[in-house]
Amino acid sequence: MNIQKVLKSLAIDKTNIGVSTGAKWIKTNAPVLTSYSPVDGKKIAIATTADEKTYHAVIDKAAAAFNDWRMWPAPKRGEVVRQIGNELRKHKEALGTLVSYEMGKSLQEGLGEVQEMIDIADFAVGLSRQLYGLTIHSERPMHRMYEQWHPLGVVGIISAFNFPVAVWSWNSFLAWVCGNTCVWKPSEKTPLTAIACQKITEKVFKANGVPEGVSCLINGAADMGILMSKDSRVPLVSATGSTRMGKAVAATVAGRLGKSLLELGGNNAIIISQHADLNMSLIGAVFGAVGTAGQRCTTTRRLIIHESIYDAFKKKLVAAYKQIKIGNPLDASNHVGPLIDTDAVNAYLNTVAAVKKMGGKEVVKAGVLSGKGFESACYVKPCIFEVDNAWEIVQHETFAPILYIMPYKTLEQAIALQNAVPQGLSSAIMTLNMREAETFLSHKGSDCGIANVNIGTSGAEIGGAFGGEKETGGGRESGSDSWKVYMRRQTNTINWSDSLPLAQGIKFNL
Repeated sequence: MNIQKVLKSLAIDKTNIGVSTGAKWIKTNAPVLTSYSPVDGKKIAIATTADEKTYHAVIDKAAAAFNDWRMWPAPKRGEVVRQIGNELRKHKEALGTLVSYEMGKSLQEGLGEVQEMIDIADFAVGLSRQLYGLTIHSERPMHRMYEQWHPLGVVGIISAFNFPVAVWSWNSFLAWVCGNTCVWKPSEKTPLTAIACQKITEKVFKANGVPEGVSCLINGAADMGILMSKDSRVPLVSATGSTRMGKAVAATVAGRLGKSLLELGGNNAIIISQHADLNMSLIGAVFGAVGTAGQRCTTTRRLIIHESIYDAFKKKLVAAYKQIKIGNPLDASNHVGPLIDTDAVNAYLNTVAAVKKMGGKEVVKAGVLSGKGFESACYVKPCIFEVDNAWEIVQHETFAPILYIMPYKTLEQAIALQNAVPQGLSSAIMTLNMREAETFLSHKGSDCGIANVNIGTSGAEIGGAFGGEKETGGGRESGSDSWKVYMRRQTNTINWSDSLPLAQGIKFNL
């Protein structure tokens, strides 16, 4: 699809206003963001950003809209989200293409990300009729206890460049059916996809008479996220990004006793057992390591391979890496596109240098690609190193296609290696041995929020709660009962008797 036609179909111009309250696009004198495609290095368009005054005006509008929106019946809110899902179906090809071109992931992945938005819309619609509480038996006669859930208010969403639209939908669609309003601060590296999503949403909201302020957009740099983290009008801040960023958000939000939902770094491993299906394992390992050019929080960073099959599986990996096609992600024949920008390329090179300095053995060579088809200087080679898991550089997450491999003797040792990193997002074991699989999933197994058997570390389904432990932040988004984070629990007691018994048998006669 022609990029100019894509932009036009999504109402993206050469110059775009990047701040919206859902009904009004607000001009400011703040600096602009220029979006360059990592695919070819070309300028796509610019977007204006918010200043502090505009930020406060947007939050005020979202807070005011909450008073109205929370009184809409939840199924009616769900109906609005259903229509957003339908609108996304109409724009799937265009929006998926823009995701691919602005972020650099393959077209298949860009389209898949929009499909994820559609899927979470469907999930949210069903959820809108299932915001349930419990009924609890009271110890007092003729009393009824129950719990119910109320919306929080304004939900702040800080998203990252690698999933520029899906993570916003995970949060906003659920938050909306729960009765909250949302203010989105997207990555400054992908402002155009955010503007496109806001325009799609705005169309549906207008048709349904949704109050202005239910969906707000604030493009800008880190200062917007800092303002949001400090703002007591924002009871929940959902932040996706680096562990460093997440720690800053968590500390600031906790300082005002607010709530934070954190989806941070991963250092994900696959254990390859001697009882594994090696062909299946190879597919899971290679896709997990090189998909999105290693720029997923669930990217496979480490392979822990049983010593009896270590050399054989290493040969399979080397052969598979020779078949990987790197190039323009809009070309479906290519497996790997570019990194997001030259800063990411420098991080890749610095990590490669550090691994070599520590004594890492280069199994598949690293490097930056140049020449025809690689005009943006953001294309790198997926590489493999034999390392020691304890090395500091291995303990660190680098957002790039760098895979570390290491042998193990016993399952207990493999699980210990898997868990011996600060992060705890996703993990997997490849084995046809039931005892190994169950051990990996047991209390003495993986310490991650996601643990898989015979599938890789990436590719989570929206039906399950997504998130991790330790320095991954502990947050949960998407499926299962993740909706509860967007609401507050209230315990209610109704006395329908003609007396008032007091707790602990206290007598207070009047």
